Amino acid sequence: MSDWIEPGQKAPSFTLTDDQGKKVKLAQFQGKPVVLYFYPKDDTPGCTKEACAFRDRQNELSALGAVVLGVSPDDVASHQEFRDKFQLNFPLLADEGHLLAEKFGAWREKNMYGKKSMGVQRSTFLIDGAGKIAKIWKRVQVDGHEMEVLEALKEL
Repeated sequence: MSDWIEPGQKAPSFTLTDDQGKKVKLAQFQGKPVVLYFYPKDDTPGCTKEACAFRDRQNELSALGAVVLGVSPDDVASHQEFRDKFQLNFPLLADEGHLLAEKFGAWREKNMYGKKSMGVQRSTFLIDGAGKIAKIWKRVQVDGHEMEVLEALKEL
């Protein structure tokens, strides 16, 4: 388990495969704000609600120049099913070895009903156009989260 990356730090670079089988690099979005959000699992209630909220606000996010990237440890095939089932309109990145989640500090010990395990802590990182962390939401509450992200984007 690693420490959270902090605002003002440079975002760790990465190359991951998206839901279309394409390689996605953070560097390709230089000059644009990136909303990088980590979620535990495709097609589960909270993760679906969060993804659909970002889907429904895509026009507003795009109008602010932002790119949304969802990241979970699920594989590309799982991401494709999730994307198609809910008509998601942004890339889902496969972080199967959870290395990216570890770099950002989103791979944490979780305690569910007294059972401890390691997994993704639902979290969002707003990366500015220069590649620096502008804002972090470490324990995302799904309801209204997309609006908090929009407000933070407007302040960039």
